[in-house]
Amino acid sequence: MTNRFRNEIIEEEEVEIAPAEAPVEEPKAELPRNFFTILFTEGVVSKEAATEMLPFILFFAFLGMVYIGNRHFAENNIRDIDKMRREVVELSADYKVLKAELMLKSTKTEVAKEADTLGLIEPVEPPKKIMVPADEYQN
Repeated sequence: MTNRFRNEIIEEEEVEIAPAEAPVEEPKAELPRNFFTILFTEGVVSKEAATEMLPFILFFAFLGMVYIGNRHFAENNIRDIDKMRREVVELSADYKVLKAELMLKSTKTEVAKEADTLGLIEPVEPPKKIMVPADEYQN
């Protein structure tokens, strides 16, 4: 039994290697014909002009980044202001509720109810005015 399959593979490799040994000239790669290659090779902008404009282009890129950063900063400020506004509205509602409860609890009837629960009684007779003669007042 021979290894017929291995012999076929070796023969195919020899066939493929033999033509590759001969020097073959590779075609020169051509630039694709699109807008940018035409602009930089044949058009108004040359490689030297593009190199000279590079600082200007970088400056525009920097301004674009500053613009984007400023936009993010402004949006964050708007979110913070809206959050504070909602908090102020909520605290204002709490203040009004607490003020209304205090006004209710400070009425005479509510104070009397609280005094009864503590064991205090409301005086029945009116208060008496104490008169001090002027000569006793000056020690």
